[in-house]
Amino acid sequence: MPSYSMGRAARLLGVSADTVRRWADAGRLPTRRDDSGRRLVEGEDLAAFAVALAADGTGGPGGEEDEPRTSVRNAFPGIVTAVRLGDVAAQVEIQAGPHRLVSLLTREAVEELGLAVGMEAVARVKATNVHVDRV
Repeated sequence: MPSYSMGRAARLLGVSADTVRRWADAGRLPTRRDDSGRRLVEGEDLAAFAVALAADGTGGPGGEEDEPRTSVRNAFPGIVTAVRLGDVAAQVEIQAGPHRLVSLLTREAVEELGLAVGMEAVARVKATNVHVDRV
């Protein structure tokens, strides 16, 4: 299972590394230290925390710090939070900051990519219709 540095976890959650360190220091996000003393977050722990964070509305873009986004539109880097395999099809959920994306794809594609809860992934979205609501 993958482990993430504090900085990488911060990018996946859409907050600063200092925010992730504060959450870890407060006991909200479990971490461990590697042989060189760096703090790491286990992929499954980060996936569960990302889901909980999005559900309670704290953190993420629009929260403490808005980091500049890439010019590549409709790309959502995040962490896999669920994989449901059927006989032919599969459903994969990715938490990208406060955004939960769900993709239906073939079981074969999931297996070829080796997707599992706690892994880093990028959801890319192509839409023929985009609706804009005035707030």
